[in-house]
Amino acid sequence: MNAFIEHHKDSIRFGYRCFDRILLNGLIQPFQQPERVVGFFNAYREGKRVTKRTLTEIADQFQYWLKNRSEKWGAPILEPSDGTGDDSRRDKFMDPYFENAKPNQVVAILKAREPARILVAIGDRDNDSPHLEYKQRWVNQFNLTFYLNDPHWGRMFVRMCPYFPFSARVCLNQHNWLAIRMQEEGVDFQQCTNAFLKCGNPARLQELADSLATQDLSKCGQKWLAAFTPFITDKERRQAGCQHRLFFSQVEYCDNLIFHRRGAVDELTQRLLDLNRNIGEPKKITMIYGRKVTKQYKGKLQTVIEDLDLPNPVIRSHYGHGFAKQYVRDDRLLRTEPATNNVYDYGVNKDVENLPRLRDRMSEIIDNYHNYHNVQQDILETFVDRGQLRNRLRPSGKTVIPCSIR
Repeated sequence: MNAFIEHHKDSIRFGYRCFDRILLNGLIQPFQQPERVVGFFNAYREGKRVTKRTLTEIADQFQYWLKNRSEKWGAPILEPSDGTGDDSRRDKFMDPYFENAKPNQVVAILKAREPARILVAIGDRDNDSPHLEYKQRWVNQFNLTFYLNDPHWGRMFVRMCPYFPFSARVCLNQHNWLAIRMQEEGVDFQQCTNAFLKCGNPARLQELADSLATQDLSKCGQKWLAAFTPFITDKERRQAGCQHRLFFSQVEYCDNLIFHRRGAVDELTQRLLDLNRNIGEPKKITMIYGRKVTKQYKGKLQTVIEDLDLPNPVIRSHYGHGFAKQYVRDDRLLRTEPATNNVYDYGVNKDVENLPRLRDRMSEIIDNYHNYHNVQQDILETFVDRGQLRNRLRPSGKTVIPCSIR
């Protein structure tokens, strides 16, 4: 327990830390070099030439498969009402489709035009030996997001590019994973979107949060990516290693302190806002993230206070490809949350095998954020909300003898 939490423990009902949103990139590594693609077709597809016609046929086959699966699953193919939009707006758009969703059910498929890295054959359509290279393109037939209810992860989505080499993204949320684990163990809790406001066994909640392992991510990701990549057979996955490998793309890790009273949260956060405005200075960023800011650093160093229609403003401190933010949500929950689009900023490699190291680093950042440069210590000394002043005004029953003046 850090000094900040220790000092305010009488005001805190309980607290826990866990990953929030985890976005994984999925790549089939044997398909990332054109020469290896040609080798795959030679070995497993009877030497078929990789031409414009071949790549078009693969994309068309995916669309035929998609239409068939959509009808079989009873999952409509939709377009978001606001065009592309971000994931938060898409999630709200999808809310009605998750009502009464069964385990392993794909509830809907959402189309959106987005850029993707695809294999392109350079040359005429009839050229049997075109030059192959990868290009970033806005795909014509839309990226496809499969929204589904996983038995272990609950609500999640898998985003697939329908073009070869079928790059993908998997979005998971540990709050959903924890809710299912606690239901299985009979732990009483109250969940409000991405937070637990009540828990009958906070110690067990934290144990479960810390137990999340690499295999929990990879098992879920591999299961659904195999299901949504019909071009590759099970034999090819086993023998040629043609399965998606998972890497961290965007990660959020949150510390959640649930207070007894809303008033205590308001007073504390106001003090935090007053004192943390200069948290974006290089020396303080170094102390928080444990990464030295040198002259070669080209990222953002900035502290921003934002009004996001939450009960209190959000203080956001930018560093590298991410930020750390602190805010109040759901009436009396104080959340401190580092988030990044590149875990290299934390000295962690992107492969999901590095999950334990990433959890430790992001937890260290939260501790440093709470206690950096004695700012939080200043709050420890100045934040009074436990009746100390009232007690000082009460009669002590003792005689006070004034000092004489000499």
